[in-house]
Amino acid sequence: MSSLLSLISAFSPGGAVLRLVGGAGSCSGRLEVFHQGRWGTVCDDMWALPGAAVVCRELGCGDPLSAPRGAFFGEDRVWLDEVNCAGTEAALSDCKTRPWGDNDCTHKEDAGVVCSGNLHPSQVAQIRLVNGSSRCAGRVEVLPNQQWGTVCDDNWDLQDAGVVCRQLGCGTALSAPGGARFGRGSDHIWLDEVHCAGTEAALSDCRAEPWGASNCDHGEDAGVVCSEVAQLRLVNGPSRCAGRVEVLHNQQWGTVCDDSWDLQDAGVVCRQLGCGTALSAPGGARFGRGSDHIWLDDVNCAGTEVALSDCRARPWGESNCTHGQDAGVVCSGVSGVPGAGGQPG
Repeated sequence: MSSLLSLISAFSPGGAVLRLVGGAGSCSGRLEVFHQGRWGTVCDDMWALPGAAVVCRELGCGDPLSAPRGAFFGEDRVWLDEVNCAGTEAALSDCKTRPWGDNDCTHKEDAGVVCSGNLHPSQVAQIRLVNGSSRCAGRVEVLPNQQWGTVCDDNWDLQDAGVVCRQLGCGTALSAPGGARFGRGSDHIWLDEVHCAGTEAALSDCRAEPWGASNCDHGEDAGVVCSEVAQLRLVNGPSRCAGRVEVLHNQQWGTVCDDSWDLQDAGVVCRQLGCGTALSAPGGARFGRGSDHIWLDDVNCAGTEVALSDCRARPWGESNCTHGQDAGVVCSGVSGVPGAGGQPG
């Protein structure tokens, strides 16, 4: 393998075996390797973060941020296919792969790399979800150039939200609410017209308008609700599918006021918990009075939402209720539950 490296280096400009082109700098872009006197690309079959790690290390570009696929950075000749790196190799040529030029790919499958070194600040933007019930739900905010800002909801959909959830380690996307569902931001609107294929490792890998260019206002701020939110529970009932509704916000459990609480709202809770359909939506602290915050009031669900946090309501923590008005739910996932149909047991 070392003789192959020497041979390639002897014919490549500046002794380089590989390069990244079409990105924001020398440390991000389409991956190209030099072979038989010409540059060519790497197919994205089996392409993943360990391979990107090898490339970043070999180029002295720091740590891998993502391994974009699908010709995100454009197209060229395909030299390598089915590159399978453990991530510990010193060079890409040490990784397992098909023979040079042997591939079944098109240029739509060209592999890319984004490393942490020498990048435009937008390429390493941090991301967070704010004003939701946990770090896995809320308004999407990104941090390029040391300033947090929002994402416009133009074309915002479940595929875009899915990339955010994966990037944050929050599972899959349950919903992609727009219209400033989690409140209006107050700083820059950094991204607009985001269009993710759904396979990207980071939101900054997705196609979008140039950073900071948008025709939106903060009434269009995008939000995300991920599957690993663990934001809802039913307590003090006969099982996990019946009881007082409690939600987790700012790391504290609290209750929901029964103002406007009805079967549609209860139905969203039952579906979110995997407890079937709603049998009743008892109010008046039917399952006992809570003792902590009253987090939600005037909840108004259409009934189609996948999470209670998607429903319209007053801002978190704003209510005119007492715990004597704590809302409850009885779902069909429980048999022989006192209070089914709204009648006392």
